[in-house]
Amino acid sequence: AVASLGVIAMIGSAILVPKAIGQGKPASLASQFAVLRQPRLLLVYAITTLGYGGSFIAFTYLAPILQDVAGFAPTSVSLVMLVYGVSVAAGNIWGGRLADRKGPVRALQIVFALLAAVLAVLTFTAPHPVLVVATVLAWGAVAFGNVPALQLYVVQRAERDAPQAVDMASGLNIAAFNLGIALGAWGGGVILKNLGLMATPPIGAAIVVGALALTTLAGRLDKRDARISRPVAQQAELV
Repeated sequence: AVASLGVIAMIGSAILVPKAIGQGKPASLASQFAVLRQPRLLLVYAITTLGYGGSFIAFTYLAPILQDVAGFAPTSVSLVMLVYGVSVAAGNIWGGRLADRKGPVRALQIVFALLAAVLAVLTFTAPHPVLVVATVLAWGAVAFGNVPALQLYVVQRAERDAPQAVDMASGLNIAAFNLGIALGAWGGGVILKNLGLMATPPIGAAIVVGALALTTLAGRLDKRDARISRPVAQQAELV
């Protein structure tokens, strides 16, 4: 079934992705890995890792929460997961439009704030079947709503900091997504063992707040850079 979905995705990409997208000259391996020496890009990767890690601390153990806390049967858990998946698809679209309208930093601040709030609310709605399904629906809408903004932001930063390796910078952000998922699942296991199942949502929310704080820091650094570069540009015009 997964392979079939992959074939559908491949055909869709072949049909829908524009064929006139320009490609730059391939960068050398050394210049590509120079991305890792750019502090501002590393900051974006940290935001990605924390934002996803926080969500997956709880999501990895969503099925046990639904069964052991909310009282769902295993077959019903699959339906709730389906609801989550549909919500994720809508969240990707919503997140992309938000990033276009507000800019990536502001969009990330909104999405991370909502994600932290949803994870915190899950702590209280988990024992109530109707409320927990509504929470999971909201969770899906915001959990992956940050993907477009994160990818947009890393490309924008790479165009400034590592223009010779924009593709590499974007690819490393995908690696940061997966690192966050792995660390979140591992961290969730540690929390489960030491603090219990229902400690995963609030701790996940706290981690997401960390991603929100780093996003706010990145936005302030961007504004500082803009203030510094503006007088330089004005002087160049005078010359």
